[in-house]
Amino acid sequence: MRIKPVLVALLSVLLALAGCSVDNAGTGATDSEKPTIRIGYQTFPSGDLIVKNNRWLEEALPDYNIKWTKFDSGADVNTAFIAGELDFGALGSSPVARGLSAPLNIPYQVAFILDVAGDNEALVARNGAGIDSVAQLRGKRIGTPFASTAHYSLLAALDQNGLSVNDVSLIDLQPQAILAAWERGDIDAAYTWLPTLDQLRANGKDLITSRQLADAGKPTLDLATVSNDFAAAHPEVVDTWRQQQVRALDVIRDDPQAAATAIAAEVGLTPEDVAGQLEQMVFVSRQDLASPEWLGTEGNAGNLAANLQSASQFLADQKQIPEAGPLATFQDAIYTHGLPDVLGQ
Repeated sequence: MRIKPVLVALLSVLLALAGCSVDNAGTGATDSEKPTIRIGYQTFPSGDLIVKNNRWLEEALPDYNIKWTKFDSGADVNTAFIAGELDFGALGSSPVARGLSAPLNIPYQVAFILDVAGDNEALVARNGAGIDSVAQLRGKRIGTPFASTAHYSLLAALDQNGLSVNDVSLIDLQPQAILAAWERGDIDAAYTWLPTLDQLRANGKDLITSRQLADAGKPTLDLATVSNDFAAAHPEVVDTWRQQQVRALDVIRDDPQAAATAIAAEVGLTPEDVAGQLEQMVFVSRQDLASPEWLGTEGNAGNLAANLQSASQFLADQKQIPEAGPLATFQDAIYTHGLPDVLGQ
């Protein structure tokens, strides 16, 4: 479906207001004779930042300009896809589930799993707020980026403890705004991710982590998506892009110091801090990416599709979207073309 020019213009304004920014550092001069690949990224620790910092895409795709744009949340990434501003994007599984469901129906596919949320996403209570459990959040002010994996996990944690959104005061804040509100004492708790999460932990305590929620049947993931039009027109580029993502996973496993150093340069932290953050995360190995548990193989989408459909159903139950999408929608949105070859299997 084509988006009307007026709507595209409006979405472009929303993108500017959302605080996304183009990061041209290290990308080199733009060659007007070359087509441009537009990539949306976030600053949570991931192989995506290793690819960016090492300029692997620039090396592997010399016939293209590579444009990296930073976003604060998956909701902003979804807005950019709707506006036709991105070819690839990094965002959480909850925003993807929302994006693939009505009314957004974003024409993109999941092409890679960046990580599975562990202790790198958590609900923390501010010291002095008198909160020692999720059940004690009744009537409290909680900050989280709406339409994010953190928002999804927060709703799941509340539901698990017999609370609803009507029992608390939820405030839509991006990670850096959460930190500022936390320091002012404007919020009592927050559900967010690294690196902001560790800054909150300096004056707060974990109530529940995404690892614990995953064990309870509500897992969340950081995913990378590709627009349907771009994947159809440039499958060889998607393969090359995924090969660099796999290369980054190998670095995280085999040379964690190099991984931490590359990521630290992108997020403004020390390699030691990033190394500690990476230890809190779960990364799917190259051997497992094409397994039935995760992406699956061509014609046989993996269990990730069921995970996304479950998230869509939960969002519908929580009145966050009108209704859940059918499983087939999410199965069709797993990009498995040529995956075994990309993974060297």
